[in-house]
Formats: sequence, C-alpha cells, structure tokens
Amino acid sequence: MDWLCFPRFDSDSTFGALLGTPEHGRWLLAPDGSHEQTGVPLGTGPAGEAAGEGAGPAESARDAGKEIAPDTAASGADAKARDRDEITEGKADAGGTATAKVADQNQNRDLKVAGRGTTTEAAHRGGEVRGQAKDPRGDLAEREESVHAEEGKPTGADEEDEAERKKRAGAAVVVERSYIDSSFVLRTHWKTDTGEATITEFMPVGDRRASLVRRVEGISGTVTITQEVVVRFGYGVVVPWVNRVRNADTDEESIVGIAGPDAVVLHGSNLPTAKERRHRGQFEVKAGETVDFELCWFPSHREVPDMIDVDKALDETLKYWRDWCSRFPPQGEYHEMVKRSLLVLRALTHETTGGIVAAPTTSLPEHFGGERNWDYRYVWLRDAALTLESMMTHGYETEALEWRNWLLRAVAGDPEDLQIMYGLAGERHLAERELDQFPGYADSKPVRIGNGAVGQYQADVIGEVMVVLEKLRNMGGKEDHFSWPLQKALLHYIEKHFDSKDHGIWEMRGEKKYFTHSRVMMWAAFDRGVRGVRDHGLDGEAEHWGKLRDELRDEIMEQGFNKEINSFVQTYGSTEVDASLLVIPQVGFVKYDDDVMLGTVARLEQELVEEAGLILRYRTEAGMDGLEPGEHPFLACSFWLVEQYARSGRIEDARELMDQLVGYANELGLMAEEYDPVNKRMAGNYPQAFSHLALIRAADAINGHAQEAL
Repeated sequence: MDWLCFPRFDSDSTFGALLGTPEHGRWLLAPDGSHEQTGVPLGTGPAGEAAGEGAGPAESARDAGKEIAPDTAASGADAKARDRDEITEGKADAGGTATAKVADQNQNRDLKVAGRGTTTEAAHRGGEVRGQAKDPRGDLAEREESVHAEEGKPTGADEEDEAERKKRAGAAVVVERSYIDSSFVLRTHWKTDTGEATITEFMPVGDRRASLVRRVEGISGTVTITQEVVVRFGYGVVVPWVNRVRNADTDEESIVGIAGPDAVVLHGSNLPTAKERRHRGQFEVKAGETVDFELCWFPSHREVPDMIDVDKALDETLKYWRDWCSRFPPQGEYHEMVKRSLLVLRALTHETTGGIVAAPTTSLPEHFGGERNWDYRYVWLRDAALTLESMMTHGYETEALEWRNWLLRAVAGDPEDLQIMYGLAGERHLAERELDQFPGYADSKPVRIGNGAVGQYQADVIGEVMVVLEKLRNMGGKEDHFSWPLQKALLHYIEKHFDSKDHGIWEMRGEKKYFTHSRVMMWAAFDRGVRGVRDHGLDGEAEHWGKLRDELRDEIMEQGFNKEINSFVQTYGSTEVDASLLVIPQVGFVKYDDDVMLGTVARLEQELVEEAGLILRYRTEAGMDGLEPGEHPFLACSFWLVEQYARSGRIEDARELMDQLVGYANELGLMAEEYDPVNKRMAGNYPQAFSHLALIRAADAINGHAQEAL
C-alpha cells in the first residue's frame, strides 16, 4: 500500500510512497522474496495505470489457475496481457467508511515507464497489450535477450544481470488478483517455492470507521510473509510518535502512531518491530492458518479503537456491495464493464456528504516526466452531474437525490460566488500548491495539491447540472422549496454572464475564449429551464429563457460552425477542432446523424484521431492551454466517439473501437484518465470517473438505450 489518505479522499496522505519513496509512507505485506520487496525506487514503474480509489474490473477470474508474474497479471477473456507493476489502492467505501485511498504497488518496476494503480479495497495497475505480455523489465529485458541470444549465458559484465534474472525466476508470483464478486474486496493469490497464500484486503462498511483490513490465509505448504509499515502524515513529512499499547481486556498489543490531530492504530497478532523509524517483521502462515491486520485512523484526542471483528466486517462489506449491485439488471453487451464502472462511480462517492470526486489520486502524470500533474480529489460540478446521469440511467435515483442535496448545500449563497468545484463537504478554499518533498511519480513534477481551476469561469458547468436535474425530474424526483429556486438562480447567473468568455471544459490556463462546447451547454441550461416550466408546471420565465436559448442557437451556428471546413470548431472564428464537440448531440442541440454533426466527426477523425484509433482532446501544440505540449488520448473522448458512431448508424465502427477501449482496463476493470497506445500504459489520475461514466454511455448507445435528450 503506497497511497492512503485518511479519513477522506482529499485528506493529507498517510502513505505517500506512490509519489516518492518508501520514506514517504507505505505498508508492505507480501511473501518474502516477492517483487514488492526489491530495492527499485517507487515512482519508476512500468506500464501504467494510475492509482486511485474505487472499483475493480470484471468479476470473472482472470485466467484462474495460471501462474502470472506480478508484472503480467492477465486481463480478460481474450487473454489480453497486462504490463506489470500493479498498484492497489483502497477506496473509500461508498457504503460507509471513510473515504480513504490505499495503493498496493509492486516496487520492482521498469526504469523506463510509469504505471499506476487503483483503489478501494485495492486497485491495480497494468496497461495491456492485446495478445502479448510485456516483460516487466522493459528495456532491461531487451538488453538481456540480445546479450544472451547466442550463447544463452552471460559473460563478464553481464553476471550481475544474470544473477538478478535467476533471482526473479524463483520469486513469489501472483497466480490471480481479483475482486470478490461484485465488490471492492480484493483478493491476491500468491505462490512461492514453499507454498501458497492469499491476501484479502478491504475497507469495511457499516460503522463508518476509517480503516483498512488485510487478511493473510495459508492455502498450502508454508509461506513466509514480510511486513513493513512506514507511517508519514502530512504528505510524507510528519513522522508520528509511535508506541505499543496493551488492551487491558484482551492483553493484546497494538501499535499506535500520533502526530497532531491524526492518529492510526495497527492491530494484529504478528506485529512488526521498530527499527530506524519504521516497523519491520516476518511471520509464517501454514495451510489453514489466518492472520488478520487492521490499520485504523482516529482523531488523536479520542480513545484508541478496538480491533474490528474481521469476519463480521468482511461479511457485511460483501453484502453491502452485492446488495447495491443487485439493483443493476442485465445490460446486453459489455455488461460486466458497465457494472464495474457503476461500482467505481459509487465508490468515488463520499457516503456521509454525497460528494463525488473526479478521481481519488493527485499528480499521477498525464505526460510522464512532464508538468501535467493535477489533484483530482475534489468534486467538480460537471463530473458529478455526468456521473449521476449515468447512474440514473441504470436505476440509481437515490444516489442522484443525495447528490442534489449535496449540491444545494455546496452552492448555497450568492450565485456570484458559484465555483466549478468544491471539497467533499462543500469546502471552497482549494488553493493549488506544490509539494517539493515528493520527486513525483516517474519523476513527474510538480506534485500538486489543491487545484487552480477552482477560480476559473467555465460556462458549461451549469448546463451539465441543469441536464441531470431535469433527468431526475423526469424519473419522478420532486423539486422542493430549495432545489428549483436554486436552478432559477443558476439560470440568472449564466444570463448575467451571457457575453463572458470562459476557460472551457478542459480548464485552459491560457486566455479565455468563446468555446463552442461551453455555448452549447449554456443553450442546454436555458432549454432545461424552459422544459421545467412547460413539462413540469414549475414557475419561471419560460418565454425569456426561450429567447435566450434561441439567440444562443443562432449565434452558435453562425460563429461556432465553420462552413468552409463543414465542422463545428473549438472556439468562435477558429479552424481548430476539439473532442468536446462530440457532446453537442448528447444534449439535443443537433441530432447525431445531422449533416453538420457528420461533418464535424469527419473533421475530428482527420485532425485528432491518432494511428491507434484513439482521439485526442485537442492539439496541445496549439498552445491554448498555457502548458508545454504533450499528452495522451483522453479515454472519455474516445468513448464519446463510440457513442457518436453507434447513434449515427456506424455500429460496427462503434463495436470495434469499444472493444479496443475496454481492453485497456486493467485486470480489475479500472481505467485512468488517458491511455498511451505507444507504450501500452494508462496515464493520469486513476480510477477516473470521467472515463467510466463515458464507458457507460458508450455501452448504452451500442445496446440501443434511448437517449432522453433526443
């Protein structure tokens, strides 16, 4: 576990090795001699996936019974192989525990490529390549093969490499890693030369305690387990005061670490011992034996909590997720990926407040070694609204009501103070700053917390909010004395800023412009206001809103559509295109098969679709975003393209691209923000709500689900 934030997603990290080294905090628990215990520095990993919280992949066992080295965990029925170096992150149980994040990462990573993980009861990493497994050693492996090709053995300078190769050959391997059923309870099956064991990890639901449980079970023979715990509060810089305490009733010892307001306790029967500001130890587990541990956060002024009843907590946690998933009916094609994506979205939701984070991680790079590293552990109104729209489509109206209540609390007050994003409980002060103590994942600097976009004006946001709240009305949700007045206030706000330029959906850090997508979403906001009065009998200025809506339509078709290139454009008067233009038919501005939309798709395919078939958000070389150029295809945009293909009659193109995209998920079914098709790895924060909600929409389009906007 090398990424854990207690007690919320946006809390300071307790384990921060994901962005630095073991000295920034981690909890190692793995068989002796496994790749996790090698000395390769954290943050130099291979294939990539981002670390995050939340959900996992397909429920079916991945190549059960087949030995898979930790670096190549298999990923899917078609034997798509994955790069190694899996990060496991615990995720705040939507069902009721603290929104904490935990990452469990193999440390024996490539020195070339960076990876990423997942969370919630353990999320993993592993970019995949169809039909072939990438050697975890990357360039090192290629070097070894070329050196030893003729004689099959090393000479002189190669002895060290050969010794390492032999050492790896006898190392513990992961036979299987998967979530148990439709849950976020992660189980990893290890095999060593002396036996087999499983490690089960989960964050319990029910009593809202912020804790992580890890259970080691012997399967056969005898397995030696190594444990190392390094607790560092305050993003890796605060070393706690650690001591052992004894429970007077049970006479059992626990390890307690305290620093300021924060405290953690490690319960268990085989506790490690202190050495050089960390705790290390080993124990053996034989067939039929079970060893449990619980790491629990608590406010330092409170009493140390007793150890949880692990059997009961495991049963209740499994039941919670199974019950939640039971509301999800069969969906046709891509059923398992849609189900897992819905679970991810639920797991990104803070149970107490209802806030939905965009991702549970910060600063996992979009461009490895670059500066595009952002903190996504907050609630963007846009992302949360789109998340709820996807969930409502599949029958989860209760969650939508919870989020609406969160929204009412967060934006209460003067509409002029509206922000595009908030903290999990509606906090407003999210100033961005850089943490110099971290070298960054794969040397990607800076590591940031907070987000500078909090002060931006993004004109599209209210449109997304109005669209999802209308959908809630259409599904039977009742407006109350607060909810509809708030929506009217939001419409007044965008009317007041009718002529204002904005930073756009991609949060450009350059100058503000008239983004076509933003203007379309303003159109959608006024349109939903009109429909609220017309279709639901609500009070409001329907005629006035209708005039503003129609004025926007004329303006968009005049300035946002370039007749010379037969395409909508990124900004008024330009010839650049942007993948956000694929959203235009999703809100009903035009039909998917309208000539203007088909022309736009052709232009997007020409300008932004790369050789691998994935679409970029926009050309970073244009310099509009104020950053150095360079990023990988944004997965959500490619899923939007799938939706466009499916709803405009190109169903085979839709299926082909969809199959390719779902193949990029790691063995747990988790997806990051972006994918690097050249190096076969995910990039950006992880797991990413935007990617999973777009996957759901794409599958719905292929399966023929009606789109309400049309």
